[in-house]
Amino acid sequence: MKREPEAALIDTGSLVERCTDESLGLLRANLTPQGILAASRTKAAEARSYTRIFGRDAAICVLAMAGSGDEELERGAVASLDALARQQAPNGQIPKYVDPEGQDADFWYLGCIDATLWWLIAVHCVRRSGRLPDLRNRWRDEVDRALHWLLAQEHQRFFLLQQNEASDWADIMPRSGFVLYTNALWYRVKRLFALSRQEETHHHFNHLFHPFRGDLPEYRRGRLLRHYARRGQRDPGLYLSFVNLSFAGNEGDVFGNLLAVLYGLAGDAMAHEIVKTIHKSQVADPYPMRVVTRPITEDDELWRLYMARHQQNHPHQYHNGGIWPFIGGFWVMTLAHLGKREAAERELAKLALVNSLDGWRFTEWFHGQTLQPMGMAGQTWNAATFLLARRALRPNAGHAAD
Repeated sequence: MKREPEAALIDTGSLVERCTDESLGLLRANLTPQGILAASRTKAAEARSYTRIFGRDAAICVLAMAGSGDEELERGAVASLDALARQQAPNGQIPKYVDPEGQDADFWYLGCIDATLWWLIAVHCVRRSGRLPDLRNRWRDEVDRALHWLLAQEHQRFFLLQQNEASDWADIMPRSGFVLYTNALWYRVKRLFALSRQEETHHHFNHLFHPFRGDLPEYRRGRLLRHYARRGQRDPGLYLSFVNLSFAGNEGDVFGNLLAVLYGLAGDAMAHEIVKTIHKSQVADPYPMRVVTRPITEDDELWRLYMARHQQNHPHQYHNGGIWPFIGGFWVMTLAHLGKREAAERELAKLALVNSLDGWRFTEWFHGQTLQPMGMAGQTWNAATFLLARRALRPNAGHAAD
């Protein structure tokens, strides 16, 4: 795999501007009248259903498209949310994906909880930042149903969402029960839509996912979960990836931790500790961003047989330690959010570089050790989160994202 010298990029910054143009071009190329596709149309992408409008992928892309001032992208943002809303389940769940022709809606094996969360975040973004008329009350009924579906899955003492294994973006990882990533999104949704029990969600999020705090939870079942979660463990400097009845995830979920910082769940000390731990683990080198700090090995109690399906989720691969550039965008946004501008600029340059590899392939993910390009080409959310990261550092380039 051909790589351009990183030093040249950082010295000139030229690839950052080139990546901006290429990212906008990829968004437009992957846009259909019905909405934004997850990846460019290739035989491989068709075979793996990547030429669909995914709930989470499309919603993240909408955050970059809405408020962009580009009429084609503005309309594409609305069309994407419309396509998902049309296939909403009667109980309120937003599909994992829909096909552009509206003939198929998939909800995943054990359910897909984060598509609904991301869709709601994107709806709020479009209502606030979109430049098309008549958006304020659009999707009103669909929003109500989506919120009711989520509230039905909220624990009535912890006020956190509960879920099955492999039911979010990391869909062949063994996270279950209370999941960090999902509940960071849930807190964001609660804030955006002014839902009740926000303080309780914030409180229990920090007690469950960071059981190394000095104070004990008041709720006795919370104390038991804390006991199991921290048993035999040292404080990893990160939130745990999930907490279940008698086991928890300490593989270091980078995405969930970044969202906890961005969405205001981590206090100042915890936020800086998370960034320090991520830097120390070198998961952003040479490219942002490996998605776990400690891949789950086959002799680990968290290993599941399904993780070896298609030889995909072995250590340092896919969700188990692969490098995902789209999460690199959230890394840059987190650094900018904490005022670490110089570090954010450096990471933005590295993000531009990794998207540029192999002729601007916008590769889905890379092997965490060999750096071999893996997955689909033309991954749309790579482009979108690069634009969001650039916008976080250059606000005049567009509206801030939700």
